[in-house]
Amino acid sequence: MSDLTHFDLISLQLDSQSKQVSSHTSSRALAAELEQLNALHRSILSLETPTGTPPPPVPVNPKRSANVTKLRDSGNGEYRKGKYPEAIKFYSLGIQMALTRPMWEPAALVREEVSGLLANRAQAHMALQNWAEGAVDAHASVEARWVGNAKGWWRRGRCLMEMGRFEEARDWVKRGLEVEGEEADLVGLLKDIEEKIKEEQKA
Repeated sequence: MSDLTHFDLISLQLDSQSKQVSSHTSSRALAAELEQLNALHRSILSLETPTGTPPPPVPVNPKRSANVTKLRDSGNGEYRKGKYPEAIKFYSLGIQMALTRPMWEPAALVREEVSGLLANRAQAHMALQNWAEGAVDAHASVEARWVGNAKGWWRRGRCLMEMGRFEEARDWVKRGLEVEGEEADLVGLLKDIEEKIKEEQKA
């Protein structure tokens, strides 16, 4: 534990109506901390519990879970119809709703929801050949759920390959195989990437 060398007294302001805490001090770190504090306060004010106090982490709010599922299913429906931009909109709304769960709800649930929605949105971007956007979403999906997410690993690897970033794609897929084991789609993608690298070397 490091020793404190000094102490800064910072003036804070409390809005009498909104009860929002603010400061005139120009500090990004302080601004971020106050934003989290104010967000928590807003979440508590919007509670639908009889006592107005946060419920235990489990069970979670069934309304939000149902809405996230509905948005995901709507996105899947639009994807199956070939309406990829519409699918992306539904997935994006689902991601936004999952990420705005109250802070006291389980983080693991948020990661699970967001991971699946990001992987689906990556697939919709791929259908539009938006390889860069697909790669970003697939990467974020894997960051949210590292294990048991072969689709996320595969989709980013495929996007990187389509962008001609063969070495990066090969390294990524190899990492995916270390995590997911000998998953068939990843094995097949790695072979395709290595063929591309050989062709590039011959040219």
